[in-house]
Amino acid sequence: MLIDEATVTRAEKTAFALRALYREHGYIPYRMGKFEEYDLYSRHKDFLVSDSVITFTDTNGRLLALKPDVTLSIAKNYRGGEDKAEKVYYDENVYRAVRSAGSFREIRQAGVESIGSRDAAAAGEVLLLAARSLELISEDFVLDLSHLGILTAALEKVTSSLSLQEALLKAAGEKNLHGVRSLLAESGVPEEKAAALLRLIPLCGTPGKVLPALSEIAFEIGAEKEFSFLQRALSVFSGDPAGRIRVDLSVTGDRNYYNGLIFKGFLEGLPAAVLSGGQYDNLMRRLGKKASAVGFAVYLESLEALDPAPPALDGDVLLLYGERDDPGEVTRAADALRAEGRSVRTALTVPAGLRFGKVGIWEKGGIKWQNGTGF
Repeated sequence: MLIDEATVTRAEKTAFALRALYREHGYIPYRMGKFEEYDLYSRHKDFLVSDSVITFTDTNGRLLALKPDVTLSIAKNYRGGEDKAEKVYYDENVYRAVRSAGSFREIRQAGVESIGSRDAAAAGEVLLLAARSLELISEDFVLDLSHLGILTAALEKVTSSLSLQEALLKAAGEKNLHGVRSLLAESGVPEEKAAALLRLIPLCGTPGKVLPALSEIAFEIGAEKEFSFLQRALSVFSGDPAGRIRVDLSVTGDRNYYNGLIFKGFLEGLPAAVLSGGQYDNLMRRLGKKASAVGFAVYLESLEALDPAPPALDGDVLLLYGERDDPGEVTRAADALRAEGRSVRTALTVPAGLRFGKVGIWEKGGIKWQNGTGF
């Protein structure tokens, strides 16, 4: 069967290319059902993008949910330990509430999860796959990344109060230095005590530009181990003349789940991140798993905004026939046109609102051609 590439969306083309990319790097497909027990999501609602979950009761009385997230399910079903690494990829639909629309949507995602390896090489490979995933969609991309462990070390130098740490982290994620200073003043913390944090927040740029300054700060706050991990993971990028890989210390995440590398991917022309990921060892521990984990998701649905305008025509040929015409003759005439590579719709009357390149009227012994419709 011939596939008209004009009708294939960017999301579908991207999903196919991503699956090939991930297989090429030794990741194996992860298959899952549409449903999970609701308890999994109710216990980790703050990990989810949306806290609204579609639930129903099955025939055995169990409360199930249409899955709103893939990573939680993969992490839950991981059966290995520190000595068993798994590398999987997925192309799945998730179901989430859209507050602006007041409804639920089926959203397609593709991504990878690397579970069980604590080394910088494994994390670096995931970073590299994130960059290559973005590049498959567009060369005009940026991958912003940070290390939550370094930020946490800076926060702990400021205060032991978890609530203040979280407020400062939120302000840091917004690059809101004024907000950070206001929080420090309200809490009676002198700015000198937060000097390292105040120097961290504005850091943003290519690894070559940022890492020297970050190294000095990491030494001051006792985060040499975290900095070394970040530096080694970044070594997978042999060169980036376009400056598309950026170290940005304002990239943050929920410390209840994430602990190390954290990153987001952006494309020219789209306002929000199309890729999001990080290390989620803390989530694994909350699930009772003794393993490190890192992964990301590509939000394929968001690529719809990059699709070109739909084709001007709904079909190549509209073949009209009369009530008394022989159906077999009409079918054979249409098939002959399809054999030439044209799309053909047969109809008794002209369909309202549709556009065709040519209109043919079947007459015994041949087709009488007219101009197209909808013009």
